[in-house]
Amino acid sequence: MTAAIQEAVPAIRAFNRQFSQLMGLLEPRYMGSDWSLVEARVVYEIRANQPVLARDVAQVLGLDPGYLSRTVVKLERRGWIERGRGEDARERPLSLTQDGERRFQELDAITLAKTKELLAPLGDDGARCVTNSLDQAGDLLFRDTLSDWSLRELKPGDLGHLCARQAILYREHWGWGEGLEALMMEICADYLRNFKPGKEQGWIAERNGRMLGSVFVANEDHETARLRMLYVEPEARGLGVGSALVRQCTQFARDAGYIRMVLWTHAVLDSARKIYAAEGYEVTSTEVQSEFGKEEISEHWLLEL
Repeated sequence: MTAAIQEAVPAIRAFNRQFSQLMGLLEPRYMGSDWSLVEARVVYEIRANQPVLARDVAQVLGLDPGYLSRTVVKLERRGWIERGRGEDARERPLSLTQDGERRFQELDAITLAKTKELLAPLGDDGARCVTNSLDQAGDLLFRDTLSDWSLRELKPGDLGHLCARQAILYREHWGWGEGLEALMMEICADYLRNFKPGKEQGWIAERNGRMLGSVFVANEDHETARLRMLYVEPEARGLGVGSALVRQCTQFARDAGYIRMVLWTHAVLDSARKIYAAEGYEVTSTEVQSEFGKEEISEHWLLEL
């Protein structure tokens, strides 16, 4: 177990304890309603997908089928859910009754009010911070949501953020120091000061406001564009983010009238090198450099457009 994971485990457990108490999840009845927390969650799932089979509810919620069956019987006896007829006579899909719908609406209103009350003292900035943090935690813990990402052009603040993330990641994974961070800051500053509309552009891969990767195209000369500062967050690798960013650069360079693209990378960055090679780039020269605090083999690549 790494030091980072050792720190994360107690942090998650502490959050679970505090949030459970804060939202009253330890009470026998959820939000003062007639339902336990499990019953409320089952009712929510039925309402969101009605008519729905009990086995599907059990699968989504990860509940034991026998336990769910007893919960459904209890809710049915109280008149809050009912069984219909499916295409198969053996199937009895579940739906809320009118009384069940009314009680759900009441509980939903209470939950909404409680959550608003929780967030109100934080103000708009605090609420946005909570939203972004929860989105990030969801991306990391529930990886199936990461497939829903998109590309957008750079906006104010992006370059500072991507410089910071790359400096952190390269130090953690490769031990590269202040020399790299200074170089990236210089590259980004030059890009901003001398930006050439129509000849230069950058893109961010993101999901729900969280940056998953970035890249930009800079003008090298009248005929040549340079691909700069490609990176992908570790949790987003394997989703095609890096390839999409590189393809975006290639298409932009062609549309802008360039006849070639060049880039500078390092031999240890194997994942990036595979993306460049797949796009059609070829290595034109190499050298050994130690600008980042340790010797590395640098590579210059070329793509004829």
